[in-house]
Amino acid sequence: MEARVMEPQPADDLDLVQETVAGTQASFELLVERYQSRMFALARHYTKNPVEMEDLVQEAFLKAFTRLDTFQHQSSFYTWLYRIATNTILDWMKRRGRSPVTSVEDPELIGEPSRVKIAAPDAQMERNETARITHEVLEHLPDIFRQVLVMREFEEMAYQDIAETLGISIGTVESRLFRARARFKDKLLQLHPEFGQGE
Repeated sequence: MEARVMEPQPADDLDLVQETVAGTQASFELLVERYQSRMFALARHYTKNPVEMEDLVQEAFLKAFTRLDTFQHQSSFYTWLYRIATNTILDWMKRRGRSPVTSVEDPELIGEPSRVKIAAPDAQMERNETARITHEVLEHLPDIFRQVLVMREFEEMAYQDIAETLGISIGTVESRLFRARARFKDKLLQLHPEFGQGE
């Protein structure tokens, strides 16, 4: 009889949470490995300082670890973790007097196709410029609009997950996204009128 060679299936988030609560710390380390890059991507939307990013991500994971027994399993673990990270970042911004987000070139954003075409001789330069301008515009948006745009456009979260994370209805998510996109476009054209040419 031929033995089947199968790749081991990665453990389910829920199993890892239960194992961690039962005392297996290595299971939480697997959750950290699974989601730390997404947590850093989130933090990069709010600061370009690597030390601050590291602190925010560590604080979010520490809070998640100490509160694991309160995880109700009503949403995915990532949605629950994202909510903790978002609140951690907002608390940090309040402590800093809600200073505006500094512009940062997000490597993950740079890797995505440009949403707005910019005349540049080099594709990498074009992507870098798109990332810079995108974050420049995001800086000028109120927190509630920047939040939903980051969640939907950069994190590609489902409307339901955004609603659960922010504690609002799906209708409110849709309304905020509509207004956020309109504000983003208005601010983009205000700061960079060249994007309105040829429309």
